[in-house]
Amino acid sequence: MNRYGHSTPLLHFCLFFFLLSSVVFSELPSNQKTTMISLSKAIMNNTALIWDVTKDPCSWRGVTCGPSGNSSITEISLSGVFLSSSDFLPLLCQIDSLVSLDLSDNHLTSIPDKFITDCGAIGGLQLLNISRNWLGGTLPTFNGFVGLKFLDLSFNFLSGSISLQFEGLVALKSLNLSFNLFNGLIPTNLGKAMAMEQLQLSKNLFEGGIPDQMIDYLNLTLVDLNQNKLSGPVPVRIGDLSKLEVLILSTNYLSGKIPETLSSIRSLSRFAAHQNNFEGTIPSGLTTFLRNLDLSYNKLSGLIPSDMLSPSNLQTVDLSYNLLTGPIPSNTSPSMVRLRLGSNSLNGTIPTATFGKLEKLMYLELENNSLTGLVPPDLGSCQNLMLLNLGGNKLNGALPGQLGGLSQLQVMKLQSNKLVGEIPFEITQLQKLLILNMSSNSLNGSIPSTISSLRGLANLNLQGNNLSGSIPYTIASMDSLLELQLGGNQLSGFIPRMPVKLQIVLNLSTNLLAGKIPESLLQLTGLEVLDLSNNKLSGEIPSHLTQMAALTKLLLSNNQLSGIIPKLSPWLTFDANGNKDLINATTPNTSPKSGKKGKSVTTASVIGFAAVGVVIGIAISYNFYKIKFYVAVVKYHGITAAIRTCLWRSKSNVI
Repeated sequence: MNRYGHSTPLLHFCLFFFLLSSVVFSELPSNQKTTMISLSKAIMNNTALIWDVTKDPCSWRGVTCGPSGNSSITEISLSGVFLSSSDFLPLLCQIDSLVSLDLSDNHLTSIPDKFITDCGAIGGLQLLNISRNWLGGTLPTFNGFVGLKFLDLSFNFLSGSISLQFEGLVALKSLNLSFNLFNGLIPTNLGKAMAMEQLQLSKNLFEGGIPDQMIDYLNLTLVDLNQNKLSGPVPVRIGDLSKLEVLILSTNYLSGKIPETLSSIRSLSRFAAHQNNFEGTIPSGLTTFLRNLDLSYNKLSGLIPSDMLSPSNLQTVDLSYNLLTGPIPSNTSPSMVRLRLGSNSLNGTIPTATFGKLEKLMYLELENNSLTGLVPPDLGSCQNLMLLNLGGNKLNGALPGQLGGLSQLQVMKLQSNKLVGEIPFEITQLQKLLILNMSSNSLNGSIPSTISSLRGLANLNLQGNNLSGSIPYTIASMDSLLELQLGGNQLSGFIPRMPVKLQIVLNLSTNLLAGKIPESLLQLTGLEVLDLSNNKLSGEIPSHLTQMAALTKLLLSNNQLSGIIPKLSPWLTFDANGNKDLINATTPNTSPKSGKKGKSVTTASVIGFAAVGVVIGIAISYNFYKIKFYVAVVKYHGITAAIRTCLWRSKSNVI
């Protein structure tokens, strides 16, 4: 006991010495402390960031240090702290233990040469991010930087061509130069070790062809050349990139055929080449391994390969705006989320049983083709469908009530077909519907009074059908409606109260509507276009129409209106031709009128002409007499919209 008791103080001393040693060894090197204090002073008036110099720099925001025993600064992030001056940048390079340096999302305008020289000597620096700044001018040559793997200079204003600026970066794996002003040819000297895995050059001014030398970077997994001025064909050798996962060539001037060799890249999951000049047929097997494909806005022709839509992993396909012909393939992937085949020359019927089984399908767009047959009732089984666009085809028959099962549907477009029959009651139960367009068909019957159940509907277009009966008075309760198109039908009765939020257009033209123009239209204070032409409306034009400040177009032609046309705003486009009993107050109508009111108008006109004659006589008699006309200045104000340009805050979503 005594022996152990006497040794206790020694044990305590050893433990204390161990803890003290740990603290000493875990402290930041003095030179890094000094550098960080100098850095704090340098950016004090240049940032929203506040560093407490009384505390260990390892605790500062954006500063990361290594583990105990090797407590040097490894990462510095000054992202989004409103830095504008670049003078402090060389100070950062004195931290020779840096692994990661993030200067993104600031207002920096230049990169000092000393920063490139000094930071290039940091062998352990692996990540340098200066994206989302205001950098301009040409790109510096990155000498040194032997350990740099990730370089991001995207979302700046850098310009000029690129040749050897990255040649010395022997370890470079990821280069992002997107959203700049670079021009010239696509760079091919991207690190001597050719270790490049991700190359992002989108939204620049690169021109010429896709260089064959780029295919020599066999480790590439991502190539994004979107939105440049590239032309010519895609190298056939692109199939050699066996690790490629994402290939984006969209919005260029590329031409020729889609290379068949792409079909052999098992790792390729996304291929986007929309808005180019590709032509010829789509190679069979292209989608064997793909998840997302976008070839829209090209000149592709021929049939859609029979196996193109069926691979089980395929999720999105966009072949719209091409020259494709023939039928839609009958087999479609159960994983399909979005299918766009619009604006081609496809014919045949819509595959029925196939689409009914697509439980994950959210967007189906087959518009502007030559599809025939019925709207498949099985579409009602697509429980997740949010957008259905079958407009501009030759579909016939009645609309199936099963479409009422599309509980998630927000947009339904069936316009410009040959549909007949009544509007199914079930469609008026789609509670999430925002846009409903059934115009230019041969639908008949009345507008269901239950249409008012679509409380979220913003756009309703039923014009150009054979609908009859009266407009449901319940339509007034459709609080979200901004546009209502009911023209070109056989609707009769009076104009009911309309939804007060109507803003874009109210079109009731070319119907059989009768009665007076209702005073309730005054409530439509945001309405821009009102078209009541080609009806049987009678009575006077209400003066309250002049109080609708947002109105830019008022069409009342070919009715049975009478009385004096009220004074209208000078910016208003107005047409009341074809109303024989209307009188324009500024151009008096001297034709005979019946009734007391007509006599009053005629008497007033005669008195007016007499007064004008007296004035003219006085002017002739007294040549020195001058008549002055004072023009009233009409002041009106418009709505000024403050447009905020958020450069660099959003990225393109190609697929």
